[in-house]
Amino acid sequence: MTADGGQDPPTVRRSYSRAEAEADRANLLVLKRSSSFWSLAIVAVAGLAAVRWLPHPAYALWTGGICGVLNSVWTMRSGERLLEKRGVGGFVLSSFVRIGVFGIVPVAFAALGPWWSMGWYFAGFFLPLAMFALGAYRVSGAK
Repeated sequence: MTADGGQDPPTVRRSYSRAEAEADRANLLVLKRSSSFWSLAIVAVAGLAAVRWLPHPAYALWTGGICGVLNSVWTMRSGERLLEKRGVGGFVLSSFVRIGVFGIVPVAFAALGPWWSMGWYFAGFFLPLAMFALGAYRVSGAK
């Protein structure tokens, strides 16, 4: 019942065909590859443009981009395995490892060079996520 005493509207269940699932899976694979490729390309060009004047931050940007792509691929694969196996143990363990590995790297850049080079690392690190989100928005908007 609703607050005004009326009945709740019936829920509409949408059927999701196997063909739609396969098309979405194909879109996901294309999106994962393209977001990784374009992230690495953007990071490479931006790093090359900055390396002459800001070598340490440029290295941080490159490293952040590579780590960001590795993290996004690893996270997506862990999520897929979580859905396949229905067990959270491996997912939680891999999350702790990812946080540990990819969390230490920016601190090292900040400790070894200017502290603000950590920001360059994070710019590269989160670029694959931003590219994936933009691509997912475009794909979902096309439907």
